[in-house]
This record gives sequence, C-alpha cells and structure tokens, in this order.
Amino acid sequence: MTRFWLVRHGPTHAKSMVGWTDLAADLSDTAALARLNAHLPPDAPVISSDLSRAITTADALGPRPRLPHDPALREMHFGKWEARAFAEIEAEAPDHIRAFWETPGDIAPPGGESWNTLAGRIWAALDRHDGRAPDLIVVTHFGPIVAALQRAENLSPETAFAHRIDNLSVTCLTLTPPGVLAVNHRP
Repeated sequence: MTRFWLVRHGPTHAKSMVGWTDLAADLSDTAALARLNAHLPPDAPVISSDLSRAITTADALGPRPRLPHDPALREMHFGKWEARAFAEIEAEAPDHIRAFWETPGDIAPPGGESWNTLAGRIWAALDRHDGRAPDLIVVTHFGPIVAALQRAENLSPETAFAHRIDNLSVTCLTLTPPGVLAVNHRP
C-alpha cells in the first residue's frame, strides 16, 4: 500500500483552459512552500508530471529522492480549447462546453480528451506507482487529483469534479485499500 500525497502545482495565474500548455508556476510564496515541504513525509520520493509548472514545484520541495517525470500525470488535454478563455469557447460552442463540464464522462473537446480518458490515464499511472514506496509525493494538476479522488472514493465523475483543489494543496489517499486521508489540505 502506498499513501499518495498529491500536490497541486504552484499557480500559473492563467485565465484560460490550461491543460498541456507548458506554463511556468509562480513559486514566489516561499512561506507556503516551506509549510508544504514541512507537511510532506521527509523521505518520500517525489514524482511529477512532465510539465514545467509541476516540475518546478516538485523541485521546490527540498532534497527528496526524485523519480523520472511521468507524462501520464499531465493535466487533461483540452485540444482546440487549449489556452482559450471559457467565455470564448462558450460563445463558439455553448452546448458542447456546457455538456463537457456538466456531464463529465465521454464528451471531449475537439482534438482533446474526455474525462473518462483522463481518469483511465491517471488510474493506470497511479497503479504503476502503487507499492513502490510507503509514501509517494506526486506533483500534478487539478484533473489528475480529482480523478484519483474519484477512484479512491468510488464517486461519479460529477461528484468528483465538484471537489475544490487549490494550488499548493495536498490531497492524501490510498488505492489499495481505497481511502482518503485529506482533501485540499493547505498546510
């Protein structure tokens, strides 16, 4: 059994749909990073998505063993909606974007991935890492953290998607057996 310490990367301040766009994280809140670092298990290995906002956040967590970046831990791929404002997409495709948010499942942005595709990708990645260590710090994104919660709590996509996951927060859970120890904890 592995306790997954899921950390959402530092803020990007983007006001658009950011999935695979590689934006930098704002890590200027050194006090928040120090509290986060102190809260996490000191000897746990760290893995991150391969996007720079996750990598630099993981780098800021102090001297811990690092595993190679895992592209399977990326945020959802928003396809043609990537890096565009919600209002712009709603003006162009109101029914499609509303269905995408209100009934997450098999509906995908044009050229992007659906919630179910993201969840399957994240679940497979976590399964690959389950049992590697008693504790594993995973620096990732909103969607992957919510997908992990969906599985650990056996939630519908709609219920899982309602969780709030702040930047630099910790969600701690296990998959075998499934259990949630903390959601959106801000140390």
